Amino acid sequence: MNERALPLAGVKVVELGQLLAGPFAGTLLAYFGAEVIKVEPPGGDPIRGWRTLDDTGTSFWWRSLGRNKRSLTLDLKSDAGRELAARLIDDSDVLIENFRPGTLE
Repeated sequence: MNERALPLAGVKVVELGQLLAGPFAGTLLAYFGAEVIKVEPPGGDPIRGWRTLDDTGTSFWWRSLGRNKRSLTLDLKSDAGRELAARLIDDSDVLIENFRPGTLE
């Protein structure tokens, strides 16, 4: 079998999105080989517990939208959390966010 590199191998993505739109975009990029770092708020992305259908307390939505990603928790309401997020973003190729307009600023 001929092994080829995935088209987005070497691309670093920081995903700040929550629920469906942002995480879905990150998942698609990860499918094509991008390194996706998902930044979650304290307590985790709300999708982790949305419509939990199994006995582990994790939703099938999360199992679909969280795969192929590395996750970390940052409190973006704190100065330290924003500083760490800015450092991650500066070192990335792509930023995904789906906050309300003006929130990121």
